[in-house]
Amino acid sequence: MIRMGKIVLYIAISVDGYIACADGSVDWLEDVRGDGSDNGYGAFYDEIGSLVMGRKTYEKVLQLTNNFPYAGKPCFVLSRMLAGETEHVTFINEAISDVLERAKSSAEGDVWLVGGGEVVKECLANGLLDDLYVAIIPKVLGGGIPLFPKGSEEVFVLADVKKFGDIVSIHYWRKD
Repeated sequence: MIRMGKIVLYIAISVDGYIACADGSVDWLEDVRGDGSDNGYGAFYDEIGSLVMGRKTYEKVLQLTNNFPYAGKPCFVLSRMLAGETEHVTFINEAISDVLERAKSSAEGDVWLVGGGEVVKECLANGLLDDLYVAIIPKVLGGGIPLFPKGSEEVFVLADVKKFGDIVSIHYWRKD
């Protein structure tokens, strides 16, 4: 029987709240000194059964990597422009709640909401996000793409805080 997990967001942000520069670049992440570990990513990823992301995030992942980093796990990409399936992803144009239910039932484990900001906003607006794992990177971008676009609203409770070198990882649960 498949264990239907939680919907979780695991993401890095600048200290001033941005997930990317205005042009979508994330090369600023390369300047950060962690503690030499994977900053908790491996343990997090082991709990993931499937992934959901927006099309822009998917395209950015393809730009940044030679091989699709989430191969082997069901991955759903929200898109109004693309349809069908590739070797690694299923493009889907449905309500976010339907996509998340489909992702939950596709594999055992949690569903990683990979991003981006508009997808996160939609999940918050519908009370669909269970946990947030936010890695705060000690860099000020001064502008760019915010993690939480205007109009996002939800209340979370602090679950845990960890330090990895200069990075602070904060885990929140949704307040019920």
